[in-house]
Amino acid sequence: MSLGWTIAAVIVTYNRCAKLARVLDAVLAQDLLPDRIFVIDNASTDATEAVVAAAASPLITYVRLPVNSGGAGGFAEGIKIAYRDGFDYFWLMDDDGYPEAPALAVLKSSLINFEALHLWKPAFACSMVKWIDGSLCEMNTPQPEWDWPRFYSDQLPVMLVKSCSFVSVLVPSWVVRKHGLPFGEYFIWYDDAEYTQRLAQSYPGLFCPRSITVHDTPDNKGVNYGLVSRTNLWKFLYGARNESSFKYARYGLSGWFSMVRRMHMEMRAGGVAWGLRLAVYQAAVRGVRFRPVVAFP
Repeated sequence: MSLGWTIAAVIVTYNRCAKLARVLDAVLAQDLLPDRIFVIDNASTDATEAVVAAAASPLITYVRLPVNSGGAGGFAEGIKIAYRDGFDYFWLMDDDGYPEAPALAVLKSSLINFEALHLWKPAFACSMVKWIDGSLCEMNTPQPEWDWPRFYSDQLPVMLVKSCSFVSVLVPSWVVRKHGLPFGEYFIWYDDAEYTQRLAQSYPGLFCPRSITVHDTPDNKGVNYGLVSRTNLWKFLYGARNESSFKYARYGLSGWFSMVRRMHMEMRAGGVAWGLRLAVYQAAVRGVRFRPVVAFP
């Protein structure tokens, strides 16, 4: 029977077996070990399965999906499986994020202490994400609430946030039960922002700067439409469609226009070719009619 604090780590991976090995090493070296580690493999074609086997840990459950469902589909499936197996909390992370040893323990203690002190139940707790050189990782900066420092103290250094990335975030089962699973249909980009904003409708999440993970990306750049190129256009098309879907559904036409204006300004400032700009605008228009339905575990 659950004692109320069983934790399942959910790692979604696709063709990054070398980085995945480092992620597993980091998770297995935590000061507080998760009770289970679900590795959700998006039909990788590299040595992912062999890397998981080499980790040789009884804590690891390997789940190979039949097709690549993207990060969004992988997290939706992983949370659904962990919820079905009765875990109380889900620690979500990518296959290129290396949590430092205290990371999970800090997330857990932050939630426990916040609830004890303030009687509110935060929707999630997320880590500070740094890049490989130790600087702040720009693409994984949480979005603060207007009153983000309200409960900050030296004893409990947490800030209130309305959204974060899936690079080390601890999500309780009660909020999944209430708000459902991530939109697997998003495939990639903005799935984490949409999901954590949906969860934060109950109560904001906590940003925990003493919980640190390192995101091993090729460069340290945020999501800026001025960076659209022919090689990365496919990602920005998903991002434009998905964010458009969210903004229109949540904020109506004014929110959608504000988003499109930001995209326009960024692409103009970045000198993005007109053909690429047009493709992004078309994706944003498609997003207005893109309405995934919330699935519950």
